[in-house]
Amino acid sequence: MRRALDRLYDTAGALAAFCVFAIFVVMLGAAVCRELGIRTGGTDDLVSWMTAAAAFLGLAHTFRHGDFVRVGLFLEAMPPRRRRVFELLSLSIAALFTGYLLVSVAQYVFMGWQYNEMSTGLLVVPMWIPQLSFLIGALLLFVAVIDELVTVIRGRIPRYVEAVAERHARGDFSEDV
Repeated sequence: MRRALDRLYDTAGALAAFCVFAIFVVMLGAAVCRELGIRTGGTDDLVSWMTAAAAFLGLAHTFRHGDFVRVGLFLEAMPPRRRRVFELLSLSIAALFTGYLLVSVAQYVFMGWQYNEMSTGLLVVPMWIPQLSFLIGALLLFVAVIDELVTVIRGRIPRYVEAVAERHARGDFSEDV
């Protein structure tokens, strides 16, 4: 199960990175076409959808690798026993909020599908299609938070703490700036 979840988080992170690269390709292609006098349409729509997809698909991967905004500075100053209690409390609150986010996004996407909401840009597509990245990202973040919560309940060190420690051991403090 551990390998499957890690592969899922890494795949979502790779898809987010692909979306960033696709944004680059679309914007570069639009700039070249503009210089050649070729009209392009819908590039703004594509870029906005891929930007949202990159942001949301990357959430779980970012969280698991310790690159997410957390209460780390506060927790690092605590003794181990108190830190574990506050880590459990923090992850429990995060689980509640990400669970609420997931339910809200699922309802939003479902309503868009149910009412056949269409985009209003140059590319007219059902809105639930680009919104799926938001739903998938929220689902993966919820799973990642629950995953870490279970890890801490079992008395283990969360993966995001291990990831930061590994970076620091290599002398990489770039994420701490």
